[in-house]
Amino acid sequence: MSSATQQASVSRNDPFTAGNFRVEIQGITATSFSEVRGLEISIDVVDYRPGDSKLNTEQKLPGMYKTTDVTLKRGLTRDLSLWNWINSGLNGNVNRTSVAITLLDQADNPVLVWKLRNAWPRKWSGPILNAGCSDVAIEELELAHEGLELSAP
Repeated sequence: MSSATQQASVSRNDPFTAGNFRVEIQGITATSFSEVRGLEISIDVVDYRPGDSKLNTEQKLPGMYKTTDVTLKRGLTRDLSLWNWINSGLNGNVNRTSVAITLLDQADNPVLVWKLRNAWPRKWSGPILNAGCSDVAIEELELAHEGLELSAP
């Protein structure tokens, strides 16, 4: 193998797979999530046209940023920690906490971490029960939050 070929293979930057991750919810012992959806952030566009502008077009200015709710899915077990968390909100005690979603490489080393600030459960969904199937019973928890950060550990 030539040195140019060796150098090219050393500097290769392969993408990570999406199936190896860990979810940590501060103060909640729930583990083993099978899916995370909603790691999104966007910036609103504000159309602006100065009154003295001779152009017939507007400027595009950045406005407020928005994050989407994050949905966690896991197989239903006797662990009621997610249910208890949303149930406390139903009883008037919304508990906001931090959530860390860590993407792991093939050797289970952390490579990227998404952090949700002041997250709280806004929706819980139980499994679809069907006597004719043998699928795993899945519960979903939808989290509202006040900020999304991404970092490399």
